[in-house]
Amino acid sequence: MDYIKELNDTLGYSVGDKLIKASGERLKGFIEANTFIARLSGDMFLVLHYGIDTKASINKFAERLIHCFQDPVKINDCEIYTSISIGISLFPQNGLTADDLIKHANSALLSIKDTYRNCYKLFETSISEKFKSLLTMENQLRKAIIGGQFELYYQPQVDFTSSRIIGVEALLRWRHPEKGYISPRDFISIAEKTGIIIDIGEWVLHEACRQNKKWQDEGLTPIVVSVNLSAVQLHQKGFVGKIKKILNETNLDAKYLELEITESMAMKNEQSILDILQELRSEGILVAIDDFGTGYSSLKSLSLFPITKLKIDKMFMNKQDENRLIVKSIIQLSHSLNMKVIAEGVETKEQFTFLQQEKCDEMQGYFFSRPVPAYQLKEMLLNDN
Repeated sequence: MDYIKELNDTLGYSVGDKLIKASGERLKGFIEANTFIARLSGDMFLVLHYGIDTKASINKFAERLIHCFQDPVKINDCEIYTSISIGISLFPQNGLTADDLIKHANSALLSIKDTYRNCYKLFETSISEKFKSLLTMENQLRKAIIGGQFELYYQPQVDFTSSRIIGVEALLRWRHPEKGYISPRDFISIAEKTGIIIDIGEWVLHEACRQNKKWQDEGLTPIVVSVNLSAVQLHQKGFVGKIKKILNETNLDAKYLELEITESMAMKNEQSILDILQELRSEGILVAIDDFGTGYSSLKSLSLFPITKLKIDKMFMNKQDENRLIVKSIIQLSHSLNMKVIAEGVETKEQFTFLQQEKCDEMQGYFFSRPVPAYQLKEMLLNDN
């Protein structure tokens, strides 16, 4: 069944349970001499049907199932619309045992569930290969955490007024023992889907805070360390408490930690995100909106959110006139809302000069430095003092 989690979160589990029971009643209408129907778990049902031998008849049967969920269900005087997604496997093509048939039907279901709803998918061998690859990557990620294969690089953030390093963005690197360095874009989405991002994200936060405090203990001028957050992390229960615990364990003052969320994350569930960000700010933790200009935030939302900094997305750093106008507008908007603004992806002297003239507060990019290991960043800070 689609959207049961969202319904439980919104209307409560008692309503969700009643909807599942009502759905079971609907499915009873499908019971024929050659059909067996059962509830597997939670919001998942199994339909065992024999006598289908053509693709057309498979499609027709699945469409009939979907159609029977078209009308709303009345629960507690509310009309609730729901839908189903279906994964299909065939005997003997997709398996000779019940376990294999259920496993492959579930694989087909999962392959569409994150992208499409109210539809069906027949199992294909390519789906199985995709999930094997996903499982392999998941296992490797778990080993990477235990085996200390992750490390952080730090990209300096420079103040335009003083030309000094006033912060760094912590960037994750995976040093695989056989494949070498693996880019985050090749594993972060898998880490989010499997939930491993929670453990990885906690390690990143702890390591970034530990390293920042270490630089301070070595006598270097205190700077802010900025850490990117995943939507999965932000919505986990007790997230703010985990941040406070990390700060206590590393003895880092909250004002030297900045958490970055993307513009789209902030706008997806405004009220719940607002509550979390306000709690973070009440602890003294800084909050930045990353990739600003690529999402769909409103001026009203920005004014309500306790944001300390906007990061202009690097896509606006080319010299096209329309992009320069957007950058100017973002800088003016930020200052009018008493926020600092930082430009990322600055790579040329021309970009640097333009941003300086427009009174941008900070910058980061290859023009000043690529991301570097902690020991190199220390040398840069020593030269900066």
